[in-house]
This record gives sequence, structure tokens and C-alpha cells, in this order.
Amino acid sequence: MLNIGDRMPDFEVVDQDGNIVRSADLLGRKTIVYFYPKDNTSGCTAEACNLRDNYSALTDAGYNVVGVSKDSAASHKRFKGKYELPFTLLADTSTLMLQSFGAWGEKKMYGKTVMGTLRRTFIFDENGILQRIIEKVDTKNHAAQILGD
Repeated sequence: MLNIGDRMPDFEVVDQDGNIVRSADLLGRKTIVYFYPKDNTSGCTAEACNLRDNYSALTDAGYNVVGVSKDSAASHKRFKGKYELPFTLLADTSTLMLQSFGAWGEKKMYGKTVMGTLRRTFIFDENGILQRIIEKVDTKNHAAQILGD
């Protein structure tokens, strides 16, 4: 997992429109990279909509917002459209980006241990240096968590 002060890992994935996005593309602005398990599930929808509803406060604070899951670009496109999300969603179908950030690991589901996406948020400065990690995400109040500290 990443530690405070680490550089953003290199990655190359596609966004909801099939455009290639690289880690270098996120430099130059403070960036929130939030990892979530699955499009259109209750917690993930609550988190995305909370970030959408507070998007102007986040951008006013200088942040670029990027959501990441292992869902396909097509799934992201539908999710983004359905909830009118104003930020980019990245499709990490290989889970390589998830793994490099430390957002892929063991979790308990219905009493079983499975590998999956760990809901985590990473906040980087303009140079791609990690400033903060939020491991206990409050999906309904995530923007306040980000802006509160």
C-alpha cells in the first residue's frame, strides 16, 4: 500500500469513454483518486452522488476527482450518465492500478473471504505526491471527509 509522501504509481487505463488515461495526465492539479467496488450498488452510488453534490466545493478547493473500479468502461459510461456524475471514472479491469495503490485485497463478503476492491481514497498534491489516505470512507459524507481536514 502507498504511504504518505509516496509518488502516484504509474498506470494506464481507460475512462468511461474509452480514452486512455495515464498517471502523468493527473499531474498539475491536486487529485482525489477514490476506489470503489462496483457501479450501481447502494454504497458506491451514495459515495458517487455525495461527491457529485459537493463537486463545486471540491473543485473550488482545487481538486480534480477521479473514481476507479474494475468495472468496464461501458458500465462506467452508464453509471456516469444515470447519476450525472461530473468527474472521470477509470476502468481498471485488470486490477493492476488497484493493486499498485493498495486498493485490492482480501475482504469478507457473506462470511467468506474474497479478493476485491477496498474502498479507499488517496489525495495527491499537484506533483503527484500522496498527502492523505482515507481508509474508512463514509459513503454518504465523503466530500466532508475530504474537505474536513
